[in-house]
Amino acid sequence: MENKIIGIERLFNAPVQKVWNALTNKNEMKIWYFDLKEFKAEKGFIFQFTGGPSPETQYLHICEITELIPEKKLAYSWRYDGYNGISYVSFELFPQGNNTLFKLTHSDIGTFPTKNADFAIGNFEEGWNQIIHSSLKNYLEKDNFQYAITLETDAKKFIRDSHNNFISGGQKKWKGPRIN
Repeated sequence: MENKIIGIERLFNAPVQKVWNALTNKNEMKIWYFDLKEFKAEKGFIFQFTGGPSPETQYLHICEITELIPEKKLAYSWRYDGYNGISYVSFELFPQGNNTLFKLTHSDIGTFPTKNADFAIGNFEEGWNQIIHSSLKNYLEKDNFQYAITLETDAKKFIRDSHNNFISGGQKKWKGPRIN
């Protein structure tokens, strides 16, 4: 069978430690990846999750951590319960100042049954692109989003208007500040 490989690189506006935590902390993973029942960043640890193209078609993924170098590399096997084939996923991290160069490699995809269209390499490419370039990016860089709201008003006028709107709306007991 053909050794089909997906490789994705992305520079995240986040330090290595933050990216590593996103990859290895179960509570963080459920926000951007999959909601795993159990996960431990330990070589030999087996974790599972379900996923598929629709709610009706779901596959049990069974993965085992094969390599772990803290804040540098996480690698695991990836197979499907009840199907032939096994592939390998690795995440590698490279510090770039306060940023992180992230490299994903997913190899041996061609070992999965070719007659099942759900295992086509295009589906893996689409899935990883969505996960890395959207879900993980948005998760890691959400704190870097800056915004400002400027409210310019007279405080007395604001409170008086709020009080008057409250009373005119049929409410009887105003518990806010009273300004004359």
